Amino acid sequence: MGRIATDLRPRLLDAAGYALCAAFAGITALSSTLLPHRAWGAIAWIGYAVAVALVLVLGRRPVTYLAFAATALLPLVAEAVQRAGGRTDRAQEEVLVVEQMGRRLVDSGTPYLGHDAIAALPGADRLLGYAPYQPGMAVFGLPRAAFGAAWWTDARVWFAIVTMFCLWYCMSLLRPLASDDRTLRPLQAVAALPLATLTLATGGDDLPVLALCLLAIALAARDRFGAAGIAIGAAGALKLFALPVALVLLVLAVRRGRSAVAARFAAGALGLPILALVPALVVDPDAYLENALRFPSGHGLVESPAQSPLPGHLIAAATEGGRSIALVLLLLAGAVIAVRLLRRPPADAGAAAAYVAAGLTAAIMLTPSTRFGYLLYPVAFLALWWSLRLPKPDPV
Repeated sequence: MGRIATDLRPRLLDAAGYALCAAFAGITALSSTLLPHRAWGAIAWIGYAVAVALVLVLGRRPVTYLAFAATALLPLVAEAVQRAGGRTDRAQEEVLVVEQMGRRLVDSGTPYLGHDAIAALPGADRLLGYAPYQPGMAVFGLPRAAFGAAWWTDARVWFAIVTMFCLWYCMSLLRPLASDDRTLRPLQAVAALPLATLTLATGGDDLPVLALCLLAIALAARDRFGAAGIAIGAAGALKLFALPVALVLLVLAVRRGRSAVAARFAAGALGLPILALVPALVVDPDAYLENALRFPSGHGLVESPAQSPLPGHLIAAATEGGRSIALVLLLLAGAVIAVRLLRRPPADAGAAAAYVAAGLTAAIMLTPSTRFGYLLYPVAFLALWWSLRLPKPDPV
């Protein structure tokens, strides 16, 4: 009887979680001012509602897969098909930006427009002229540049493919290290929560970055630091969000006392982002600086739309010198975490995931231009920490 109760409790918790997700999706469908979000909610609430019932019958892991398919993949494909058919309100702006990066890379050898080229655009188009990503993100825009507008050339489809592969590989690496219940948590964080499913269906550029970061930590947990360096290097070639993860894993590799291992990790972790930068820097280095540094830091021709009311943004908006105050607080938080990282380096991959979660939470909270969706990163890293914090029990 005790075993039945123990097995039932997590299913009931999952059912309650899916019910809350269904409510969120329903509210989004009815009230969101973003049309891609409303389209997601109109489909996703049904998927979450079905998951509430099925998790009690089929079990947690199968329903996690079904929930991902019903609340992320199905809305994604629906919006991609409608967009290919002519609907212009079925993708967030980042999808258009990434696809334009692919086209520019093919046409000019760099995915970026320079300052003067952006200034020459009509005022309403200047925001979309910016591409605040690392050059590797342009790869997801290449299918549309090569084959034109079709549902399968939508950048979100390729975000989803890379995300699913990395998550599958990550889970296969974690399975020998932790119980089945614990390995499920990172999967649910990235595949079932609206933070992830809404993001993947309507925009999606953060999901492959996050999945590659999780894969890098899972590889480090299996002492495969060379492969971990390649995974985190690939993430760093897409977005700068991966750099804190690379730093923490490098400290972990050094603590293990293997200089050769640390060197192999660093070769991939630093080499791949640098390699991706070379064409852009050769063609137009100032264009890279304009897009990847000036615009995100608030010094571009237009203001970043990432304006969620988190502490950094509220401080920046409260007074004339608020942006500088927020940046100083961000630097102080980073310094505190860096000192602790050096004085008490992580002993294992689970501790590394906790450090990353803390660092990214501070960055998201204190950056002047930020958005709630970025909280997906620390949530997923905390789930991975939970998965790795205790060893897998020996079979009886």
